[in-house]
Amino acid sequence: MALETLKHINRLGGFDVLQERPLKPDGEVDWAAFDEMRKTQPIYVDHDVNMVSFRIQDGPIKERGVNGCQVDSVIEAAKAILEGLNAQFPCRENSAAITKLDEALHWLEHRKKNRISRGVEGMGVA
Repeated sequence: MALETLKHINRLGGFDVLQERPLKPDGEVDWAAFDEMRKTQPIYVDHDVNMVSFRIQDGPIKERGVNGCQVDSVIEAAKAILEGLNAQFPCRENSAAITKLDEALHWLEHRKKNRISRGVEGMGVA
C-alpha cells in the first residue's frame, strides 16, 4: 500500500522516476539496458512488488559526473510515501515525521548553498 502513494510521482530529487524495466523479446528483463537507464534515472519504483530502489551517487560529481542520486532524493521519497499515507490515515505522528523530513531537506539545501558559495560543491572536500 505504501508505494501506491508514489504512483503519481514522476520526478524525485531532479530525476525522472523509472517505473518500467526494459524487456528482451523473450519477456526476460534486459538487465544491461536496465543498468544503462539507471545512470540517468537512478530511482526505480516497482509497484507490482511494492519496491523502491535508489542508485546512489558514487564519488564527487565534478570528478565522476552524475551517476546516481543524493540522499535528499531518498528523503523526498520517504516524505511522499508518508504524505500519501497521512492523506488516507491522518495522525499527529505522521505529520511530525513529515515536518522532520522537511527539516532534513532544509539542512541539506543549506549545506549545498554553503558549498556552492565556497566553490566546493560537487567536489570531494569538506
